[in-house]
Amino acid sequence: MELLKLKYVKFFKCHVSYLVSICVFLFVMVLIFRTLLLPSPFPFGRFKNNEFEWNHVRMKFLEVPQIVWGLNNQKIAFARACLTARMLNRSLLMPSLSASLFYKEIDRLEPISFDKVFNFERFNSLCDGFVRVSRYSDIGNRSNVIEVQKGSGRRWTLERDLDQLKEFSKKDYDAYETIRVVGKNPFLWHDHWPVSDYAKVFECLVLVDEISKEANEVVSKIREFGSEVKNGSSSYRTPYLAIHMRIEKDWMIHCKNRERRSNLTNICSSKEEITTRVANIPALKPPTTLYLAVANELLEDDSILNGWKEGMHPVDKKRLGFNEIYKNYSYLIQAAIDYEVCLKADVFVGNSYSTFSSLLVLERTQKIIKTGISHACGNNVRWPSYAYNIEGESGGPQLWMTNLSDSSLQAISYGSNSVSCRIV
Repeated sequence: MELLKLKYVKFFKCHVSYLVSICVFLFVMVLIFRTLLLPSPFPFGRFKNNEFEWNHVRMKFLEVPQIVWGLNNQKIAFARACLTARMLNRSLLMPSLSASLFYKEIDRLEPISFDKVFNFERFNSLCDGFVRVSRYSDIGNRSNVIEVQKGSGRRWTLERDLDQLKEFSKKDYDAYETIRVVGKNPFLWHDHWPVSDYAKVFECLVLVDEISKEANEVVSKIREFGSEVKNGSSSYRTPYLAIHMRIEKDWMIHCKNRERRSNLTNICSSKEEITTRVANIPALKPPTTLYLAVANELLEDDSILNGWKEGMHPVDKKRLGFNEIYKNYSYLIQAAIDYEVCLKADVFVGNSYSTFSSLLVLERTQKIIKTGISHACGNNVRWPSYAYNIEGESGGPQLWMTNLSDSSLQAISYGSNSVSCRIV
């Protein structure tokens, strides 16, 4: 009898243990399926201590229209789309850029993938925890999408635009894997973010190796040219100054119209005004190499290499032998090469109403800040920048830094004559 009892107890324990194992297994499987199939209260991350923590289990996306206009307008549009996605707790689907200028070559408005211009992996690595770009292959359900129209028109105010973004953040939209914005280009969207947020995105934009290599070759040629005109000191390296010369015929039409509408007189600058003011930069000592960043094919005369002060040695794409090489690339790539060459210059001089010049000064300002300088007026700093359309000290161009504490990108997006050297 005792033996029978022992066998029964042993059988009962084994049966209970088996049932417990089955229950635990089923519970774990339920948890796994719930994680995979049910939406998370945070689509793919959450903010913590002003930083964004990514949760790759369930990612949500924002899709925007093709980005157009010039290089730096496209960079602003891209950053604005990234910051919109960040506000919605979403990842931006990698947008198409435009290889040609929208208003000049509308019949050749060829889309070009973001990762053909900027390094995709480096962007996500450098911007990790702030914004993210995803590939279309990351989408799980391509049919789970909602199209929304971004507001436009004079009645579409900054406040109404912000209200629309808040609406996109609600649970009704959270059910969709992708929000597809249709309508106008992101460059024309309202601006809700400070300059410092844009600056973080711009820092993550690294050119792909092919374009970067071409820019380095141009810089090398400029340095080589400078070594041929240096003075007797073998240890002396001739500095090079990059000038974004906005004197092309399309710019002169645009700036004169804007001067008339704005009742201003310091937007346009002639070649003579530029050469005079550059010659009066107090810290500039000859010999100096001048790289003239200009669209040669849009010039009304080809005398830009003439009329410079003695000791200043100007070069352009033609003189360096790169004109034919540039022609092999689309407008966007040409502009990206010129941008990088100007960014690496010892001194930069541009026009405060040009987006190209404004974004260059922003990046050069960031480089100055990283050296520990927060206020550069009167200091002999590395990477100084100037605005030649505004008269500064001793008849030279105005010293120019970006105020990174600005609450809006308005001055950089559309230009301003309010140029200072307060940077934080």
